[in-house]
Amino acid sequence: MTDLAMKKEQFLIDHNRLSPENMQATFALLTKFQEEKRPLLKDNEWSHKLRIPFILWLTSLPKQKEKIEDLEVKSEYKTYPYSDLW
Repeated sequence: MTDLAMKKEQFLIDHNRLSPENMQATFALLTKFQEEKRPLLKDNEWSHKLRIPFILWLTSLPKQKEKIEDLEVKSEYKTYPYSDLW
């Protein structure tokens, strides 16, 4: 890891500290970004250099942000045979 590398949790804390309320992120959003932009995250290293690509990605899909946040909340309370497909 380089000096600028950090854990995903620290990236989230720093991003939310520096961002206005409408640009706040969740761990689920970071994970989705990580999946879609895998080449940017070599060896799962997060750094402040990723903030601009993350912000651009985040602003490009505002409706998806709402869906991801809903999934994060709803998934905690689902019980087995119920799902969104029924």
